[in-house]
Amino acid sequence: MPRKTPVPKSAANVMILGVGSFAHSIGQTLADAGANVSTYLSRNYGHFSPTLVGKIFSRDAFPSPVPLIKQNKIDVVIPQSIDWALQPWAKDLIESGVGIFSPTGEAMRIERERDFAREMCAKFKIPFPKSFVASNRIEAEKILAKNPQPFVIKNPLCSPTSPIHTILCETVADTRAWLRHVNYAEGVFLQEYLGRAEAGHIALVSGGEIHSLVTNQEYKYAFNGNMGIVAGAPLGGLVERDENDKYGLARELIHPLKPWLRESKFNGPLQVTAIKRGGKWHVIEYNIRIGVTSGPMILRMLRTPAEIVLRTARNEKLKLSFNEKLNFGCSLTLAGYGYPFTQVRGPQLPLEVDGKFDCDVWWNEVARGADGLLFSTGHRIADVIALAPKLDAAITKAYANIRKIRVVGSYFRTDVGQSLWPPGTV
Repeated sequence: MPRKTPVPKSAANVMILGVGSFAHSIGQTLADAGANVSTYLSRNYGHFSPTLVGKIFSRDAFPSPVPLIKQNKIDVVIPQSIDWALQPWAKDLIESGVGIFSPTGEAMRIERERDFAREMCAKFKIPFPKSFVASNRIEAEKILAKNPQPFVIKNPLCSPTSPIHTILCETVADTRAWLRHVNYAEGVFLQEYLGRAEAGHIALVSGGEIHSLVTNQEYKYAFNGNMGIVAGAPLGGLVERDENDKYGLARELIHPLKPWLRESKFNGPLQVTAIKRGGKWHVIEYNIRIGVTSGPMILRMLRTPAEIVLRTARNEKLKLSFNEKLNFGCSLTLAGYGYPFTQVRGPQLPLEVDGKFDCDVWWNEVARGADGLLFSTGHRIADVIALAPKLDAAITKAYANIRKIRVVGSYFRTDVGQSLWPPGTV
């Protein structure tokens, strides 16, 4: 059971399980709120930026974070992805009593197993696209023959290392062609394609209650005009403070799950991503994280983010309080050479900054050389995030700052905010 010992707001000890801009942004935001932050590096890249926030611990030197958690009296752990639950130390972490800013056990299935999410939606009468699971190409092609319509192709199990990453097909021919080439190691999940009118909503579930935070939109396509492939992580995103569920996403797609949330002892973040079709929202997936792009914006919007994270991890009652005038946020990603085609690798390239930043800039695959200068080391260089009272101001500030960064061969989308918003439009 989570510890119940009160922790002063200014003295919470936080350990992030992650790397890159996620660890940098979440860590710095919580450090600014008075928390003591450290990072357990869960992947083999993006190690530099977490050092700008606090202590780092390598998984090569420390095969398990649990002894570090006990030694450093960590109050709350924040995982970057759901894969922590598959690690050999996961059971020890849960039994250690540390607060985990994530659901555990049965509650994780809502993200981990795509067909389980479909079953939950059917049980609670939540709209969900027509979907099928196939174990091999023959089965998948039979499904397509019986249901001649475009499908979004996904892995049945959600993971950063899944053999299939989302392939969005807009025609039957697209679907048929891709089914010849995907990796069927874990089977395939075929989800009816409902269009592009996509939006999301992020809430915290704690103390048996659902607390809305923001409505968000992610720019998932690689290039301007929502063209190219769906990238491994979004190229941009927008959030709107939305504790009153302005667009009805939580009311229609999250609140009906309350009996299951309580039964599974769910506590932590819960995000729904949905498509609007025929005037109705349809779930396309649930996630149990606050998001790589949305997370740091949400924490900046909250008055006491460290306290809220800690209380949520302990499944305690929440009383949310937001910073005045931080109503909208815009996130832009500076992508490096070869992205989103990650099999294309570029050299390590010098990074130049022209002028001072006046918003948050979180480094991702970046390192500092012996000469003290920064250089890029991979496909995603930085996330630039700005918040403001109005959406246009947040977008303008984010673009003004990302243009101060130069790496040869890099790019960013220049059209974030010009489509997809308000939620439910294209």
